[in-house]
Amino acid sequence: MSSMRTNYCGLVTEELLGQTVSLCGWVHRRRDHGSLIFIDLRDREGLVQVVCNPEQAEMFKVAEAVRNEYCLRVTGVVTARIGNTVNNNLKSGKIEIVASAVDVLNASVPVPFQLDDDNLSETTRLTHRVLDLRRPQMQNNLRLRYKVTMEVRKYLDNLGFIDIETPMLTKSTPEGARDYLVPSRVNAGNFFALPQSPQLFKQLLMVANFDRYYQITKCFRDEDLRADRQPEFTQIDCETSFLTEQEIRDLFEDMIRIVFKNTLDIDLPNPFPVMDFATAMGMYGSDKPDMRVKLEFTDLTDDVKDVEFKVFAAPANMVGGRIVGLRVPQGASMPRSEIDAYDQFVRIYGAKGLAYIKVNEKAKGREGLQSPIVKSLHDTALAAILEKTGAQDGDLIFFGADKAKVVNDAIGALRVKIGHSDFGKKAGLFDDVWKPLWVVDFPMFDYDEESDRWTATHHPFTAPKDGHEDMLETNPGACIAKAYDMVLNGWELGGGSIRIHREEVQSKVFRALKIDAEEAQLKFGFLLDALQYGAPPHGGLAFGLDRIVTMMTGSDSIRDVIAFPKTQRAQCLLTNAPSEVDEKQLRELHIRLRNAEPKIV
Repeated sequence: MSSMRTNYCGLVTEELLGQTVSLCGWVHRRRDHGSLIFIDLRDREGLVQVVCNPEQAEMFKVAEAVRNEYCLRVTGVVTARIGNTVNNNLKSGKIEIVASAVDVLNASVPVPFQLDDDNLSETTRLTHRVLDLRRPQMQNNLRLRYKVTMEVRKYLDNLGFIDIETPMLTKSTPEGARDYLVPSRVNAGNFFALPQSPQLFKQLLMVANFDRYYQITKCFRDEDLRADRQPEFTQIDCETSFLTEQEIRDLFEDMIRIVFKNTLDIDLPNPFPVMDFATAMGMYGSDKPDMRVKLEFTDLTDDVKDVEFKVFAAPANMVGGRIVGLRVPQGASMPRSEIDAYDQFVRIYGAKGLAYIKVNEKAKGREGLQSPIVKSLHDTALAAILEKTGAQDGDLIFFGADKAKVVNDAIGALRVKIGHSDFGKKAGLFDDVWKPLWVVDFPMFDYDEESDRWTATHHPFTAPKDGHEDMLETNPGACIAKAYDMVLNGWELGGGSIRIHREEVQSKVFRALKIDAEEAQLKFGFLLDALQYGAPPHGGLAFGLDRIVTMMTGSDSIRDVIAFPKTQRAQCLLTNAPSEVDEKQLRELHIRLRNAEPKIV
């Protein structure tokens, strides 16, 4: 039996001239010129032009009836295009198919939008996701995603890693975000949780002597969404035993370099630069700084403690306060409207406003500066600001003054916004290249004022730096973790750590987090028990597959690289999930809905 097709549409070239081919695909566009009908037939490999001649009456009658998105089988002879009919933008642009038969495999109702419309709303695209996925850019995105995963698998396989599945129905454990819970019908009143990551299981696999594990797996977090988050997302999850932190970083840095080279022919730097957490926060206000932007913070906290300007003096003398300057070269030419827009922008991040100084003529001192705040700053402070920021004539200095977190968030975001702006690019403040970075030496804990307790910066299974174990109980805030994040162009691609492999150290971390022995045994007893059976030193790293592919494709949202994503309200517009369930299902799960009458649907 012969196949329905002999070739893909987009792969038919002049090498097949004179041959008869059979193609299957969808009508991308149909043009009726009266004497001839042209059909652009599309499949996963691209377009080919089909010519239908009225001399073949039966075939021509079928061609007259077809419309966009009809599914067709076309048989015909590969013929050269001539003159200005050649389309050099298509791989098949030097040929066309002179049809001898056109068969309608399935008709299509009128489509809600044209597939080559680039101005579709996301709601329209997600509601009609099947049609949206036919569009070339979505086809390319998902095929690139596939290539990335294949390169990852090949690399890890060559190094002796094995793919092991871990459970999707597991135990609810505190890992930083809200769990998705699954009620148990068999065990009334009990719940499974969907995994936020395979963290505990991959550590158990190390204890079980599977010393090189990986998994490309779904993870679930019930958290507020934004462009780079989904309730279900995909991790490239890896763990290995008997390697140092440096060896693990080297191994996975090499993997990312090879993935970029083999999928996009991009050469990432070798080696990646390394920056510690304190430097990243101090200079950029972010633990994932976008190194393409050539702007840095200047810390001025100690220089403005005694100025009259209370906006500076108050936070400068506050515990945990911070004052920074952000020098913008050539920024004095910025119109007031743009400065006002930035003032509104930083308020999104909790800042109360945005002070600035324009440096018109530095040599004139105070007289050469333009700003409402200059009169409230004494000469010593002004001199320190100009010297430390390195300001020159024509520059602009923005200031952040508040609690350190507010300053870091607000001025860190401002730094990126200015760098990416038209002004920033014209002023040479942005390098349009790939800029990877390792950020290392994270603090073990963050202090949560609201609950008056320490929380794990990454997760509670991260090992402290050697020699910091004793500080876990005496001075948790000074503990540094063996943790590392890979950053690319301001996005965290992946993060990991060396794990705690000794039960006594793990118990110290739990005590620092105010998780007592009883609670620790209840929530993590299976891990603590396993660590007592000669657990090996181990560590690993997890990459966000969705984020990697989003960056590679230049997409605005990770929804553009996921086949069937959720909206920012965690809804699927295609299937209308989540949805109500009937009373019988609820009863079987021992669940009664509060404040609402159960609806039978």
